[in-house]
Amino acid sequence: MDLLVIPYPIIDPVALQMGPVSIRWYGLAYMAGILLGWLYARRLVSRADLWGGKSPMTVSQADDFLLWITLGIVVGGRLGFVLFYEPSYFWVNPIEIPAVWNGGMSFHGGLLGVVLAVYLFARSNGINALSLGDIASAATPFGLLFGRIANFINAEVVGRVSDVPWAMVFPDAGDAPRHPSQLYEAALEGVVLFIILRIATHRYKALTRPGTVFGLFLVFYGLFRSMVELVREPHPGHPMDVGIFTPGIVYSLPMIIVGLWLIWRARARPALA
Repeated sequence: MDLLVIPYPIIDPVALQMGPVSIRWYGLAYMAGILLGWLYARRLVSRADLWGGKSPMTVSQADDFLLWITLGIVVGGRLGFVLFYEPSYFWVNPIEIPAVWNGGMSFHGGLLGVVLAVYLFARSNGINALSLGDIASAATPFGLLFGRIANFINAEVVGRVSDVPWAMVFPDAGDAPRHPSQLYEAALEGVVLFIILRIATHRYKALTRPGTVFGLFLVFYGLFRSMVELVREPHPGHPMDVGIFTPGIVYSLPMIIVGLWLIWRARARPALA
């Protein structure tokens, strides 16, 4: 092995085995991301000063929303992967669709699931849907961070072949060293995106203009995802792998456009008092 290649730290995907029951790091990562995001959302809701007055929802409502957003993430993320990336495989193997513990979740599918959950919960509880979207967006980087770390543990969605000093040889991905693209995404989509949204909510009081945080999330996630896609191994045989474009880039472009529109729309309206 090249001396400049960093050995891949092989980690058993199963965190805990209890007889026939196995608890995987993948599931624990999603659980950690959702729980930390929920605690952060509760904190945002309880801070009246961030809203320029009364928060649009109560802490109790934030607790109730936890189930809705969990279902949106899991169901949307799995169906998105099935429909956007592997429709032919799951058409032949439909029994494997519920097997989320084996990996295979689509962020863009999860996003659509969360948007639907936000709309339905906001409508049924008389909450401003854009404000609820802002809260959900500000809390999402926790899940993205842990989700990408789980991808790294599973040695899935690996990067392209590279000779950078920190390249790694991933199991079942050949003998060539590759970009650890999962860690790039964890850093950008998890840490950097959280910092951007945190500055927006706490320094610039973006929550007083509904839709701003949601728009910022869409724009920067789309940009970060598109950047990493350039060093991420393309999905084999996907019709959207054309030139520099990949499915991840194609699915992210509408996000950026919608995000910019949401920010413009929020700036054009009066702030919450």
